[in-house]
Amino acid sequence: MSVETSSQKGFKDTEKIVVQDVENVYRPDVDTSGIDERRLLRRIDWHVVPWLAVLYLLNFLDRGNIGNAKLYHMTDDLHITDKQYLIALTVFFFPYSLFEPPSNLALKKLRPSLWLSFIMLIWGIAMTLHGVVTNYAGLVGLRFLLGLAEAGLYPGIVFYLSCWYKRNELGTRVGVFFSSATIAGAFSGLLAAAIENMDGVGGKPGWAWIFILEGLVTVICAVASFFILSDFPDTAKFLNDTERVWVVRRLQADMKFSAGGEKFKMKYVWQSLADWKTWLAMGIYMGFDGPLFAFSLFTPTIINQLGFKATAANLLSVPVYAWACLMTVIIGFLGDRVKTRAWINLGLFGSGLVGYIILICSTNPSLSYFAVYVAASSIYPTIRACSIYHIPITFFAWVSSNVEGSYKRSAVLGMAIGWGNLNGAVTSNVYRAIDKPWYRLGHGIVLAYIAIGWICSLAMYIYLRRENAAKERGDRDEVIDGVNNKRASEKNGHFESIEAARMEKGDHWSGFRYSL
Repeated sequence: MSVETSSQKGFKDTEKIVVQDVENVYRPDVDTSGIDERRLLRRIDWHVVPWLAVLYLLNFLDRGNIGNAKLYHMTDDLHITDKQYLIALTVFFFPYSLFEPPSNLALKKLRPSLWLSFIMLIWGIAMTLHGVVTNYAGLVGLRFLLGLAEAGLYPGIVFYLSCWYKRNELGTRVGVFFSSATIAGAFSGLLAAAIENMDGVGGKPGWAWIFILEGLVTVICAVASFFILSDFPDTAKFLNDTERVWVVRRLQADMKFSAGGEKFKMKYVWQSLADWKTWLAMGIYMGFDGPLFAFSLFTPTIINQLGFKATAANLLSVPVYAWACLMTVIIGFLGDRVKTRAWINLGLFGSGLVGYIILICSTNPSLSYFAVYVAASSIYPTIRACSIYHIPITFFAWVSSNVEGSYKRSAVLGMAIGWGNLNGAVTSNVYRAIDKPWYRLGHGIVLAYIAIGWICSLAMYIYLRRENAAKERGDRDEVIDGVNNKRASEKNGHFESIEAARMEKGDHWSGFRYSL
């Protein structure tokens, strides 16, 4: 086995050598030749993906239904001003952002079925209590608790999926999971319009019942999650021993060596902090996450101020989200089947720029409503695309495909998503009542966020393409004991074996290639 020879033949030969070495390391006594790959993957899909989609649907529904409730005189009944309402929206994002990194580490330590069910139960209770709150202080406290509890679900699910599927398989699965966000947007308007008819039942207004009923559903699903959710592949109860070994081996062959039960070391957290790509990924994530929160919280309000009544505004938001869902699925399908997925991402950011330019310039309600569709067909597929591209130009892609080690991956994911979500504290304040009905200041700020995402995406793509070229030339080759490689350099590290170099350096290893 020679690094020099594998370098000459290209990365595929290097990968084959590593696959062979890793498979010999993990449970070599188990014969997996009888596994039917397609049948087993379908079984994994049914056990893993659908329930995650349900959880995220509830997560997104509970987070954004305050925008629907506001149209039914919530602020009047609580005697709060527009400024106080915006502050209540803002406080959600501070715990939501800051708690994500430790939450992801807790998920890895405590297992998904326990941790995700627990945080879901807390936010379900918080959501239910929204329906009995009577003043501004109570609303602010509950929004803080809601943000604290919801923080762990979004990054936790993405990290969890990356521990089950190979890089080229994540696209469709994450797409099904994330499409539930757009479905939640559509459901939110429909449910709000329906539940509002309970106005006066039990002496409570219609907006209160929106929170109570949706919160109780979340509590019930939280309890069910503890029994439904499976944990990581090496401990999954719905797999037999041979199937568990097969899943771990194929993930290791795909360069996710962490699937075999990686031990936590604090160095993985420091590695993620020291890697400058983490910080650039934060810029990419804020480029679509800020607009996402602004869109989900204020779409009913924007439509309402264009001249439509409360119930009509909620109902008119339904086709917007249905369109976003359709575009999300189409872009996800396309993204899994093209090689240079970066350009899809840049195109989506570009269409978002077009949508918000129209919103800024328009004084026609019909044209503005059309621009809302353009914006939706950019914002939601962009986040979906980021999870399927498997390239480091976007956050999810980088985590799932271009970061080796589950703890480092979870730390990076938590930090980048946390930073992106912190910007929700900004975008939740940009649509002020004094700017209605056209909200040009809010649209302009969202436009700036999208521009930042586009620029950072392009910069990351260019860098990683150059980095792959450097590895192909041998500029990153390490010195390996017993291996004759004239291009190896001590500055890249000195290791006793290829496997030792790979385990120590992760995605910085010379044999690792960033997916483009």
